[in-house]
Amino acid sequence: MRTEKIEVNGKEYTVSIITEQRSSSRVSLGKKGVVIRLPQGMDREEMFRETFRMKKWAMDILKERINKPAEPHKRSRIYVHGDIFSVAGEDYKIMLSFADKQSSSVRIIENIISFSLSNRFSEEKKQRHISVLLSRIMGKKKKDFIVNKVKMLNEKHFNFTLGKIFLKYNTSNWGSCSRSNNINLSTRLLFAPDDVIDYVCIHELAHVQEKNHSAAFWALVEKAMPNYKEKKQWLKDNTDKCWF
Repeated sequence: MRTEKIEVNGKEYTVSIITEQRSSSRVSLGKKGVVIRLPQGMDREEMFRETFRMKKWAMDILKERINKPAEPHKRSRIYVHGDIFSVAGEDYKIMLSFADKQSSSVRIIENIISFSLSNRFSEEKKQRHISVLLSRIMGKKKKDFIVNKVKMLNEKHFNFTLGKIFLKYNTSNWGSCSRSNNINLSTRLLFAPDDVIDYVCIHELAHVQEKNHSAAFWALVEKAMPNYKEKKQWLKDNTDKCWF
C-alpha cells in the first residue's frame, strides 16, 4: 500500500492506494480519506491512469459535499391528526392518538394509518417518531413492489446473480449495492415517479458488475436506460420532496 495527499477547498485528504487480487478497480470515500483498490498485475501506465481518474472522481465528490446545502429533511415534515399523506401514488389519512407510555406504534388498515404515540415526548420527538414509523410501515407495504421491480429489470437488462433486496429509510443515498450484491433502496424513492425508481434500480444493478462510477458503469446504465440523465436530474431537483 502507498499513500498520497489531495487537497480540496483547503482541506487535505489521504489517498490510500492498495493493489490486491481483484478483477476490477474500486474507489471509496471513508472517514479517514480515499481508498483506491487496484488489481494486481496492472502495468505502470494503466495504474497511473486509473489512480488519476479515481482521485479526480473523489475530489469531485468531496467538492460536491462541501458545497452541498443543508439537507432538506433537517426541516422536519409536520404531521397533524387528519392529514392526507400521499406516497407511491396513493393517499392515506393520518390518525394520531396519545397515551401515557414509553413507546410508539403504528398500524395501517386500508388507507388509514393510525399512530399511538407517547405523550411524554416533546413535539419534536413525536414528529420524529411519526416519520420513522411511517417510513417503516410503508417500506413493509411496498417491499414486494420494489423487489419485483428490481428482479424484472435485472431479467430484462442484465441477468446478474443478486443477493438480497432491501427497502429501508436511508437518508444518505437513494440506493447502494454491497460487495455481496445485496441491493439496498431507500423508501424515499416511493415519492418518485415510477420511471425514476426504475433508474435507481438500474443504477444499483449496474454496480453488481461495476463497483464504481467508471465509464464502463455508465455505459451499462445508458444501455438499459438511454435517457437516464433526465431521471438523475429529477432526483437532484426534487430531493426536498422525498422525505417522510
